[in-house]
Amino acid sequence: MTLSPDATDDAVTRAFAGLAALLDHAPSLVSRGRLLDCDCLIGPMARPFHAAIRGGRIVELTPSPLLMRSWRFSYRATPQAWAAHWQAEPKPGWHDLLALTKRGEAVLEGDLHPFIAHLQYFKDLLALPRQHFAAAAS
Repeated sequence: MTLSPDATDDAVTRAFAGLAALLDHAPSLVSRGRLLDCDCLIGPMARPFHAAIRGGRIVELTPSPLLMRSWRFSYRATPQAWAAHWQAEPKPGWHDLLALTKRGEAVLEGDLHPFIAHLQYFKDLLALPRQHFAAAAS
């Protein structure tokens, strides 16, 4: 199924808006991130979300633009990259956050320490929409 670019953008934005609720249903993932406290920018390139993560939970998820809002790191990708990443079985090169950056479809910037120190947490967190994306996009 191929979506129009606008439909893909909207579906990706909706998926990110529901990320905190998906995380609430993944207690083992929250437990894995229990030592993580940071503010970051995640999501689509043009419209990322400011995420405040405390003790592994997303306590605030606000769509940008937020003027003068600080963040430690940013992980943003094209909506098409998120759509490919969230397929039930993503193709090689689209399956992993670092693979997306290597392909040039994503940008990782800022203080990378919290991202790398909690890499598996972020990989699993940003894969949570995978199980719901196809249904939401159609």
